[in-house]
Amino acid sequence: MILALRLLLAAASGLLAYASNEPLGWWWAGVLGMTGLYASLAPWRGPGPGYRAGALLGFTHALVLYLFMLPWIGEFVGNLPYIALSVFCALYALALGVGGVAVARWRYGFLAFPFVYVLVEWARSSFPFGGFAWVRLAWGQINGPLAPLAAWGGPALVSCAAALVGAGVLALLHRRTRVAGVLAVVVPLVAGLATGLTVVNREEATVGETRVAAVQGNVPRMGLDFNAQRRAVLANHVQVTEDLAGEELDLVIWPENSSDVNPFADSAAGELVDRAVRAVDTPVLVGTITRDEVGDRNTMVVMDPDTGRGDQHNKHFLQPFGEYMPMRDFFRMFSEYVDQAGNFQPGPPEFTVRMRDVVVGVATCYEVAFDPALRSAVRDGAQLLTTPTNNATFGFTDMTYQQLAMSRLRAIEVDRAVVVAATSGVSAIVHPDGSVSQETGIFEADSLVETLPLRDSLTIAARYGAAIQTALILLGGLLFITALVTGRRRDTA
Repeated sequence: MILALRLLLAAASGLLAYASNEPLGWWWAGVLGMTGLYASLAPWRGPGPGYRAGALLGFTHALVLYLFMLPWIGEFVGNLPYIALSVFCALYALALGVGGVAVARWRYGFLAFPFVYVLVEWARSSFPFGGFAWVRLAWGQINGPLAPLAAWGGPALVSCAAALVGAGVLALLHRRTRVAGVLAVVVPLVAGLATGLTVVNREEATVGETRVAAVQGNVPRMGLDFNAQRRAVLANHVQVTEDLAGEELDLVIWPENSSDVNPFADSAAGELVDRAVRAVDTPVLVGTITRDEVGDRNTMVVMDPDTGRGDQHNKHFLQPFGEYMPMRDFFRMFSEYVDQAGNFQPGPPEFTVRMRDVVVGVATCYEVAFDPALRSAVRDGAQLLTTPTNNATFGFTDMTYQQLAMSRLRAIEVDRAVVVAATSGVSAIVHPDGSVSQETGIFEADSLVETLPLRDSLTIAARYGAAIQTALILLGGLLFITALVTGRRRDTA
C-alpha cells in the first residue's frame, strides 16, 4: 500500500513537471513536481523505500513527464518512436531514484538532492548521440522568478535552483529541518528576483540597435508532391518578404528550410531568393540545403543585395533519427521509418554570421537546446541572436512553444535579443530579459518587425557556464557516491 501511494505521488510529480512547460507554462508546477518527487523518495516515519523501489519511483516520475511532453515526436512517425524515446529517457531516472533515496536518508538530504538531479539531467542531455536536452527542468521556469539565474549558470543552475526550492518545501514540514528548509526556498527565489532586477537586460551593455524582420512564409498543408511543396514554401517566403518592401530594415531573418531547394544549384530558386533580397534591399539570412565535398548541410546563409552570397552557418548539432540516422542498419530492424531520416553532415562549431555591420549568432532549430551554441556565438562577438526553425512537421503540437521557451531562456543567459523565425510558427521577437514582444500564430503567413538592441556584454554564464555546470555535476556525483557508501555501511552494520 505504501509503495502504491509513493508511485501515485511520483506519477503526479511528473505531471506537475510537465505542466511547468509551455504552452501551459505554470513554473510553480515544476517546483511542486520536485517537492512531490523528493517526497516519494524520502522516508515516511520509517526507513523509507529501498534502492529498487527508488529506481521504480524515479522511472515512474520521468515516464509520466515524457509521455505528456513528447507526443509531438509521433506526429509524423507514429506513436512507437515517441513511446520508445519516452521510455529511453525515463531510464536515466532509475539512477535519479536510487540517488534520491540514498540522499533522502540524510536529515539534510534535500540540500543534496538538487545536485543529484542536475547530474542525471546532464547525463540524459549528453549521451548517447549528443543526448536529449529537450526535457530539462529549467525550460519550465521561464515564466518564474528563477529564470534570471540563467545569467549566472545557464539552464543547469536554473534546474538546480528549482529542485532545491521544491525539495526545500518538503523540509518546511519537519521541525528539525524547518530553518534550513526556509533558506532552501527563500535564497534561490530572492537571488532570482534580485538578478532579474539588477543583472538581466542591462541597458549599459547596449552598443547600438538594428531594425529586424522575421519572416514566416507558412507551408502548404496538402495537395502537393514533395518537390512542389518545397518550391511553394520558398515562394511563400519570397511573397512575405516582398510585402516588406518600403520598410526601413537593417536585416531580415528567414526560417530554417525556407528555401529547401538549394538556390546555388537550382537557378529558378536562386532567382526567387534574389528577387526577395532586392525587394527589401538589405541582407537576408536564408535557410537552405547545401552540399559540399563532405555531404549535405543544413545551412543558414547570408544573401546581400550588393555583395551576394556571404557568411553561412552549417548546423553543427544535428538531430539524431531525423537529420541523420545513427546505427541505421540496427534500427532498421525495428522501424520502417529509419530510411526517412536524412544523412546531413555537421558543420564546424561556429555560430556567427556577419550581416553588414551586425554580427548575428545563429542556433538552428534543435541547436537552441545545446549550451555551447549561443555561448560560443556571443564569445565570438554576436550582438544579436536568431534561432531559425522549421516546425511544420509537428503540426499544432506543443513542440514550437517548448522550443520558444528555450530561446527565451537563452536570451537571459547571454543578455541578447533573439529573433525566432519559423516556417509555420511560432515566430517571435524575444528581448534580453526573455520577454516576448511579438509572436505569430501557427500556420499563417506573417512577418514581425522591430528595432532591437545590439549588445557586447558577456554574462557569467557565457564565460563560465560550462565550468559552473561541471562543478554542479561533480558535486552531484560526489554526493551520490557518498550517500550510497554510507547507506550501505548503515545497512550492513
